[in-house]
Amino acid sequence: MNKLLSLLLIGALSASIASADAASGQKVYLKNFKAKFNMNGTKFAAEHTVAEWEDLFANNAKGFIEEYGKRFPNALPVLSNPEMKDKLQEVGDFAKQYGSDSGNVPSCG
Repeated sequence: MNKLLSLLLIGALSASIASADAASGQKVYLKNFKAKFNMNGTKFAAEHTVAEWEDLFANNAKGFIEEYGKRFPNALPVLSNPEMKDKLQEVGDFAKQYGSDSGNVPSCG
């Protein structure tokens, strides 16, 4: 019984941590990229499937920086800033949480 309760508690904590990262990523997106990409968070997250976002944010978001740096050159200084490394992973958590095939819709319209 204690093992089952422990597993349930760990699962609940993991889900809330992932959700917290997505919420932080949403804030980072809105603050740093919404104006540069000229799209709200809902439209941004729906640009790719969850699997595509996972690929783009692999290897320290190399694919994301490359794709969005080409599409939005004015965002490249922010995208490639070393201080954004951890924040980009949070944006990735947001994008994966609300990817086009996730069934989730962010509240940042």
